[in-house]
Amino acid sequence: MALRRVRIYGDPVLREQAEPVIEIDKEIEEIAADMIETLYANDGVGLAANQVGFTKQIFVVNPHEDDQKGAMVFLNPVIRMPKETSVMEEGCLSIPDIRADVKRAKEFDFEAMDLDGNKISFHAEGLLARIILHESDHLRGVLFVDYLSPVRKLMLKDQLKELEKRSHIVRERFLQSALG
Repeated sequence: MALRRVRIYGDPVLREQAEPVIEIDKEIEEIAADMIETLYANDGVGLAANQVGFTKQIFVVNPHEDDQKGAMVFLNPVIRMPKETSVMEEGCLSIPDIRADVKRAKEFDFEAMDLDGNKISFHAEGLLARIILHESDHLRGVLFVDYLSPVRKLMLKDQLKELEKRSHIVRERFLQSALG
C-alpha cells in the first residue's frame, strides 16, 4: 500500500468522467488499498479515484472516522434517488479549508460492486448517503462547489483561485520530477 497525492481544485482530472471498472485485477485492488490508506492519512470520510488521479469508477467511504478498519470500497455505483432532500455542510479533501451547505437527497437505494465482484445493494441514509452522493459526483467530474449559489461562489472566488494556483504549482513540480 502507498499514499497517493490528493488532487486539489484546479487539477483537470477532478473534472473528468470516470470509466466503469470492467475487470477487477491487481491494479484495481492496489488502487483501492492505496485509496483507503490515503483516506485515513487525510482524516477523510470518502475518497473517489479521480481525486488521486485514477479515472475509474471506484470510491472508498468510512463514515466512522474513528474506525480505521471500517472502509468500504464501491465500484461502478448506481444511485436511485427519492425526492426528499436535506441541507448539510460539506467539505472535500480536494478543496481544503472550504466548507459550505449543500442540498442532497436524504436517502436512496444504492447498488455497486465490491472488490470480489459481488453486487452490493442497500438503502443508504444519513451521513453514509451524503458521502456516497459526494463521491459519486466526483466520478462524474462534479464538485460540491458546483452546487453553490452564484453569490456563495463569488464569496469563495479568491480561495478557489488560490487553490487553482496551488494545484498548478504542484502539477508542474510533479512533472519536472517525473521527467528527471
